[in-house]
Amino acid sequence: MHWAEAEARKLTKRKEKEHIIATAITPSGPIHLGNMREMLTAEAIYRSLKKLSESCELIFIADNWDPLRRVYPYLDTSYEKWVGMPLSEIPCPCGKHSNYGEHWLQPFLDSIDRLGVQPIIYRAQNLYLEGFYTEAIKTSLEKKDQIRTTIEAISQRKLPANWIPLNIRCEQCKRLTLTSIVDEDIKYPLISYKCKCGFEGKADLRKPGVGKLPWRIEWPARWKLFGVTFEACGKDLAAAGGAWQTGEAIAQEVFNYSPPNNLTYEFIYLKGRGPMHSSTGIAILPSELLNILSPVELRFLFMKQHPNKHLEFDPLFGVLDLVDEWDRWEGSFFSGKKSRSGMKDLSEIYELSQPHELPESKPINVSYRHLVIVTQLADDFSSVRSILERSGFIPKGVDDAQLALLKRRAQLVRNWVKHFAPSNIKFELKKEIPNLDLSEDEKKFLSKLFERIGYADWSAEVLHSCIYEAIKEANIQPQIAFRSIYKIFLDTERGPRVGYFLASLSKDFVKERIRKATKV
Repeated sequence: MHWAEAEARKLTKRKEKEHIIATAITPSGPIHLGNMREMLTAEAIYRSLKKLSESCELIFIADNWDPLRRVYPYLDTSYEKWVGMPLSEIPCPCGKHSNYGEHWLQPFLDSIDRLGVQPIIYRAQNLYLEGFYTEAIKTSLEKKDQIRTTIEAISQRKLPANWIPLNIRCEQCKRLTLTSIVDEDIKYPLISYKCKCGFEGKADLRKPGVGKLPWRIEWPARWKLFGVTFEACGKDLAAAGGAWQTGEAIAQEVFNYSPPNNLTYEFIYLKGRGPMHSSTGIAILPSELLNILSPVELRFLFMKQHPNKHLEFDPLFGVLDLVDEWDRWEGSFFSGKKSRSGMKDLSEIYELSQPHELPESKPINVSYRHLVIVTQLADDFSSVRSILERSGFIPKGVDDAQLALLKRRAQLVRNWVKHFAPSNIKFELKKEIPNLDLSEDEKKFLSKLFERIGYADWSAEVLHSCIYEAIKEANIQPQIAFRSIYKIFLDTERGPRVGYFLASLSKDFVKERIRKATKV
């Protein structure tokens, strides 16, 4: 049973009229691939619940009422003056969005839309300013001593003597992080406070937007207010003494609510650099990946293994491996076999990887690796198509829908080559033969190759055989033979898989280039 269905079946045991699957992100910086794991984990369980005919909703809360904590490495130092203010009330870094929070949030929302994820979206600023949390604030103040005891016991840390379960927003400087309570005997609804900016005033807690609940209290309050029955979280929040543990206790003891089911997910690591985190700059964005991977391939990355498994993402050769793996899974799905060795939950994973409906038939997919070669030989998709037809990778007369898919993959490959491919993968076909000084052994080998390809079928496999036969006949070391081919076509000593490379070129072009090189 796939992990998403297993979690969905656990939820059915709660006997709820409706399930609310929640996910949330603070848009304080680039929203990276690690954040996407939470979103797609929740969405997969939501899909599985629907498949079980359960009434459910998927909600996403953008925590844009959170304050800017500090000036992050990716920000200009001028943002120092905005530290402590809600993200939704800070200017956009690029000037194209309504505020700072939207600057980071909108690209993420665009990406999940392309991935077929369609949650009900809430912005925390609106929730606070519309009074959504007003009753929870009142309850928290009334039970502040109980909340203090719970947090201190679970987190093993002492709270300040004048602590209250609310961050009051200064009426003058508008910050959420600089105020402290003046009253020793706190009574709802008026609280006297002072701010480090020098302002002193009274906050009327009946008015929306006067403050913000601390995260450890806001989270369980949100569960109660939305009726959340499931929410995933990272292993940092689920650790002993963490926000999930205090949230469970506060939900039950303060808000009289049964905590939601939880699934703890592992962090995603960027190969060679460490765990992804916006504040460290170690991150790759979903929008970047959707320029080199199709939505179905990116979803597959998360659907094929349990969220609690360590995931190291490699944007270099890892991308090639991922797409190769997807192509194998897709081939197996359409072969009619429900499962194969190493492909547990084949049907479920294939279906959950789709952004929308299942395709009616297997798409024609030329391997990503081969397109790395072809797209560097072709200036446009028309040329790509011609090469693939000539070399037998696609039949002539492919319908428009299939061609559109192939054209999209070819463009993704071009993007990968341009932005991520290592230098030893890139090459340039020389239009004219380079000025070379070939050895007699190299010329002899190329002459033998010229003789053999003249009557050979033009396919990678046949050309590969021709090359090895010419190597044997010329009595030359294979590495020298291969090097001579790369030299006359690319003016380098290394290159792509030579059989596939030559098969992607026209037979006349290859023969003419060898003829000029050897003066046959």
